[in-house]
Amino acid sequence: MSQVSAYDAMFSGVIGQDYQMLKLICPYATEMSRLVGVAVGEYAQTQTTAINVVELGGGTGITTLSILSADQNLKLLSVDNEPTMQNQAKQNLQDWVDAGRLTFSGDDALTALQALDSNSVDVIASAYTLHNFRADYRQQVIVEMQLVLKANGHFINGDRYALDDASAHTRNTQQEVAGYFKVLTEINRLDLLEHWIIHLFNDESENHIMREALAIQQMTEAGFVDIQLQSRLQVNALLTALKPAQFI
Repeated sequence: MSQVSAYDAMFSGVIGQDYQMLKLICPYATEMSRLVGVAVGEYAQTQTTAINVVELGGGTGITTLSILSADQNLKLLSVDNEPTMQNQAKQNLQDWVDAGRLTFSGDDALTALQALDSNSVDVIASAYTLHNFRADYRQQVIVEMQLVLKANGHFINGDRYALDDASAHTRNTQQEVAGYFKVLTEINRLDLLEHWIIHLFNDESENHIMREALAIQQMTEAGFVDIQLQSRLQVNALLTALKPAQFI
């Protein structure tokens, strides 16, 4: 069985309908969640002791599970202030809670980060959370992330990073919307179609859209280095960044 097939099988068993529906509507989103877990695992393999990971925007637990499955020697704090979604994650991932590897915070991202000690976290990981923030709030979160990460700590984020070429980004977004219509009309889920279209208007609004050049600039201004945008899939990409050793 291939790596991706094994991943799909595991997630179908643990998260079930939530994963299957997301994979149907937004296949690139599930791939980004997988890539976040892979990147966390690659970092964990370079460490000789257990690592502390904070996940921003855990949702129903799809990315949470990807991270937990990446390495047996990590502990994860999953942050989400949407109780309906987080309650699903708690139910889905109770075995990891019982094993002492997973805890939850119901605070918003900024409040949760401000409650942590400086230089106390090895990795901050996320998928499809930062693009939902207003630009000014997002900048505050980025600054706070830099404070709580340890020297050489990593930020790993799979998210909507809009292309700087606005025309190319619009074409990608049009393809995305066409996919929503094709999939959701075929299964007669016009309620979900309405939800995703309304949400997309929020994502594309001027005070939310996360263009790649500005995103990298914000990370740089906060003190991150080795910022890489990779694995682009239309409007989606994986961003990784490092807190340099001099920030102790």
